[in-house]
Amino acid sequence: MAASTLQEPAQFARRIWGHDASLWTGADEAQWLGWLDIVEQQLARVDEFEALAQEVKKRGFKNALLLGMGGSSLCPEVMKLTFGKVGGYPELFVLDSTDPKQILDTQKKIDIPNTVFIVSSKSGSTLEPNIYKQYFYQLAGNNGSQFIAITDPGSKMEQVAKDDKFWKIFYGVKSIGGRYSALSDFGMIPAAVMGLDVRRFLESAKKMVELCKLPELSDNPGVSLGLTLGEHARNGREKVTLIASPPIADLGAWLEQLIAESTGKNGRGLIPVDREPLGSPSVYGQDRIFAYERYLPAAAAAEDSALKNLEHAGHTVVHLNVHDIYDLGQEFFRWEIAIAVAGSIIGIDPFDQPDVEASKIATRKLTSEYEEKGSLPAEQPIFEQDGIKLFTNETNANELGEHHSLTTYLSHHLGRLSPGDYFALLAYIEMNGEHEKALQQMRRAIRDRYRVATCLGFGPRFLHSTGQAYKGGPNSGVFLQLTCDDSVELQVPGQKYTFSVVKAAQARGDFEVLAERKRRALRVHLPADLKHGLEVLGSAIDQALKITP
Repeated sequence: MAASTLQEPAQFARRIWGHDASLWTGADEAQWLGWLDIVEQQLARVDEFEALAQEVKKRGFKNALLLGMGGSSLCPEVMKLTFGKVGGYPELFVLDSTDPKQILDTQKKIDIPNTVFIVSSKSGSTLEPNIYKQYFYQLAGNNGSQFIAITDPGSKMEQVAKDDKFWKIFYGVKSIGGRYSALSDFGMIPAAVMGLDVRRFLESAKKMVELCKLPELSDNPGVSLGLTLGEHARNGREKVTLIASPPIADLGAWLEQLIAESTGKNGRGLIPVDREPLGSPSVYGQDRIFAYERYLPAAAAAEDSALKNLEHAGHTVVHLNVHDIYDLGQEFFRWEIAIAVAGSIIGIDPFDQPDVEASKIATRKLTSEYEEKGSLPAEQPIFEQDGIKLFTNETNANELGEHHSLTTYLSHHLGRLSPGDYFALLAYIEMNGEHEKALQQMRRAIRDRYRVATCLGFGPRFLHSTGQAYKGGPNSGVFLQLTCDDSVELQVPGQKYTFSVVKAAQARGDFEVLAERKRRALRVHLPADLKHGLEVLGSAIDQALKITP
């Protein structure tokens, strides 16, 4: 199946648009191709989106808060961070974290009586959107007229929205998976609410749709990109390093999810590397391909120069030019086609996500135990020093050995990295600029020392994106999970557990599945003073890198 397609690249477009499941595994892939036609369907509904925008404007909402995870939140986040606030319309905020401090900080940014809440969940059963809804619904005085739901027909969320008399309900398309849903209502309803010109956005996207139907490989931007990614992966260059011009930088977060969740399974796949600082050619191994989303109106000379140096050193750099900010819709569709093609070449079904489900099951088991017993299962650290604790499973503990300092534990853990591996920081802490800066310094130091690709994800949001590749993709990752004592606490309305308990259950469930998949993983638990804890961890990593052989 997949191998034969390499001999007939000109047939990719015809077979994709013909819904030919044999292009992949011959299973149920044809049932998940609704995204191919969604742009045309949405253009026929533009009047509906424009009417929604005017209703929102007429009601005078100051803010809009999107409550979702993964495919339901990442596209709206790209819209928010790319377009900013549109005059006369509510400012959009996105919540996709169970960290109580982050929830409170988001709450402080909005004027609750003048906020429209968008509860977005394709399945309607995803834990996080449901508990976000419970929390903010209570804060809004149980006023359903401030709430919009976006969900699939017949879902649990649809029934909740009807029972609680939500202002509006919009529906997803069952034949479109979450990560392929950017151009469906999961992306376009938030875009309309925040005042984007949805007609212009979709008309731009349609140009890419038409190009991706062309049979000639040289004329088809989606198929040609997919072939490049797939063939490089088969030749050992499966680390897709994403570079985007600053005005469209958040596109990488959406691409991470699409790439990792679609291809990382059955021990194969592409590993997306987003927001890793650019370096000189000497710090990169031979396992990379670079994709450069270059925003032509504001291209950065430093990025252009760095990528030119990488090309001169023999690395493949794919240049993708974005001419207008409204052309983001084109990039969504180009990459959707590309990842479908790459999945065919790699030999997997790009439309399922078995290991995301495994983490959800592990989390549900832990939260259920908390509801029953009033506590999570006890756990014993393998090491403790100055309020910092280390946890891992028996196999990893035996491989690490016993040590007498945080630095030596880290040196042995990082010393497990080999050429062709990647390192991932999985941070279950508040996602903010200060924390990201500290973690970026750590990943850069590790990248430069070991010449390996590095990833940084904030939990639990990465569970619904790159988490699939970490658990189901190639066993080439070395993971450092970060958890912490929370400085604030928030109760989940109607439940015995708090948001802290949910976050802890998600982190522990995540680690449990990594361990089951025989991943090299270590968990560092930091005290509530995160600034100090991250400083201690950063210093220990710096020292570890000096003594690691």
